[in-house]
Amino acid sequence: MHIGLVIYGSLETLTGGYLYDRLLVQHLRQQGDRVEVISLPWRSYGRHLADNFSHRLYRRLCQTPFDALLQDELNHPSLFRLNRRLRGAVRYPIVSIVHLLRCSEPRPHWQNWLYGRVESSYLRNLDGCVYNSHTTRGAVQQLVGASQPGVVAYPGRDHLPAALTPQQIEARTSAPGPLRILFVGNLTPVKGLHTLLQALPQLPRGAWQLTVVGSLTMDAAYVRDIRQQMARAGLNDHVRLLGSCPNAEVATQLAEHHVLAVPSLYEAFGIAYLEALGCGLPVIASTAGAAHELIVHGEHGFLVDPGDAGALARHLYTCLDDRVRLQRMSLAAYWRVQSHPTWADSAGRVRELLQTLTR
Repeated sequence: MHIGLVIYGSLETLTGGYLYDRLLVQHLRQQGDRVEVISLPWRSYGRHLADNFSHRLYRRLCQTPFDALLQDELNHPSLFRLNRRLRGAVRYPIVSIVHLLRCSEPRPHWQNWLYGRVESSYLRNLDGCVYNSHTTRGAVQQLVGASQPGVVAYPGRDHLPAALTPQQIEARTSAPGPLRILFVGNLTPVKGLHTLLQALPQLPRGAWQLTVVGSLTMDAAYVRDIRQQMARAGLNDHVRLLGSCPNAEVATQLAEHHVLAVPSLYEAFGIAYLEALGCGLPVIASTAGAAHELIVHGEHGFLVDPGDAGALARHLYTCLDDRVRLQRMSLAAYWRVQSHPTWADSAGRVRELLQTLTR
């Protein structure tokens, strides 16, 4: 098949959504498909709306003989009207990869109402959808109904180097020393690092260490606030901000820590959660979003309401104080992931959908 993929910016961008798109493209090419990436420039939401009236983009999408056109749903403001024109001019199906609806994110109701109007217009002019979780599919269907074909194709469990063995996980949890807490996520408000930093002073000083892996450049104002919060709370000696790291370094950090804590305001799936579980780390995650599809509360980690620093502190204290329970949850986390789909499994489901729609 000759497949187009519309994204913003570079496919190498370090977020979970771009990792998903990147590994999907890799799989399709390994199957012999030709994938052409169509990159639109990053701009403001308002300027993206103007892309709908771009004759150059319209001509390119009309004149290229695709068998199917994939679009990252992140691009919806650039395509919500353009797709309507395309459907009357091309024969190929248009399929969206939906990682997260913008109108599902935490923000004032009136803003999400406006975003929802644009997204619903976009979603109604598709021939199919790929969802990263059942939660995301439910959000889409609540917005526009369930009439379109689609598949849930979870992010896979196997893009990082091989995980630890159960014996190594047992040894890690049994070793003396402070509780080593890991946060993996770009430093933006939605990932909830500020909530984690509110929880940590409630724990015994010297009984824990926190390592933060994620971009320090996506939201400079937020990073400045985080540094000020750390200084006010006297946390600088106990928290490391590593910035963005390559996959191999992320795997190393996962292997060296005891628990992952990413108390997001909303998480449409949470690839970092999956990566941590695969390395035998219990996960403290958000109740808002799809984390419950991976994590059973009290078994593979804990689920906390967004912004609830008190509950977060209590669950961290449990991991710190009860190493027997920490070990039990660590092993449960490891075994939970063994039945999760691989990237090849999930990308194969996407490819089957495209083949069905192109027949």
